[in-house]
Amino acid sequence: MARQLRLEYAGAIYHVSGRMVGDHPSALASTNWPPEKRLFRDDADHWRFIDRLAERVEQHHIRLYLFVLMTNHFHLVFETPEANCSTFMQSLLTAYTVYYNLRHHRHGHLLDGRYKAKLVDSDAYLLALSRYVHMNPINVEAWKHKPIEERIRYLRYYPWSSYPSYIGRRKALEFVEYEPMRAEVGGAKGQEKSTYRKFVESGMAEDDEDFRTVMRASPRSIGAEAFRAWVDERYEELLIHHNTPEDVSFRHTATPLPADLILRTAAEQLGVDVDDFLKRGRNSPLRAVAATMLIRFGGYTQRQAAEALRIGTGGAVSVQVRRLPDLLSKDRTLRRRMKRIETELAAVRHSDSST
Repeated sequence: MARQLRLEYAGAIYHVSGRMVGDHPSALASTNWPPEKRLFRDDADHWRFIDRLAERVEQHHIRLYLFVLMTNHFHLVFETPEANCSTFMQSLLTAYTVYYNLRHHRHGHLLDGRYKAKLVDSDAYLLALSRYVHMNPINVEAWKHKPIEERIRYLRYYPWSSYPSYIGRRKALEFVEYEPMRAEVGGAKGQEKSTYRKFVESGMAEDDEDFRTVMRASPRSIGAEAFRAWVDERYEELLIHHNTPEDVSFRHTATPLPADLILRTAAEQLGVDVDDFLKRGRNSPLRAVAATMLIRFGGYTQRQAAEALRIGTGGAVSVQVRRLPDLLSKDRTLRRRMKRIETELAAVRHSDSST
């Protein structure tokens, strides 16, 4: 059986879902599966998947917007600045499959066929998708007819979802990017969590048939008609070009970018001079950003990044890189500028590799 075609490009956003082998789509809502039909049999399985997800998000430079793990399936919504959906998912699922098979004394594939990966149109469609995914825990047969107060309470504290941390019921997860979705839903400054919560939970009283129609409209994409047509056209072009419906993408092997281009781009977005990256500054994020970008987009080792930034040693660079997530979690402006740097450099690298 031929593998499903994957379209990949820098900045692509995906809704990825996968279900346990032997499961049936019409039964996804069931909560009474025997252990051998469960993708996650207990808390240990859930936590192992989440731990591997966090590791692979960092390793492959993924922007994970949200996730939900159910008994026998999962949902992920993420962006790929480096056009690497297939590589990321293969790494994640291989790691979890090896763990699961060893722990539960089984062998073979976990998923029923390959995972599904739909490209997502941005803006309103991404926001509506986030509500659809986050409401999965209460859209099962066991919860559909319970009082709304019980459903709300269950959803807000469901442990295997990014939703509780989105609305402030749990501590924010370092590997999830919350700001784009919260910004999209709008609301007063300082009220982003409650505004997003109201948006999602309003879905319990509203029947969003329009969005469900969009979800069913294409096996390859979620979005406006023009976006769906664009994805279908790219699919047909690649299918003709490669003569077989296997994994292909809009990307090519990433070419390292020159350090001067990386630092110049970062400096422009941060509003500083390139020379500022070479200066020591107590609690300054500049060197952490520069080192991370050199490693990610320039193919630098930590030692090479240390030499370029005159930091001293590769170990010192490692410290800088490790502290960046903490700096980003506390500084919304820095997060926004970091995203612009990544987007611009990813676009340049993608353009260079296509010529």
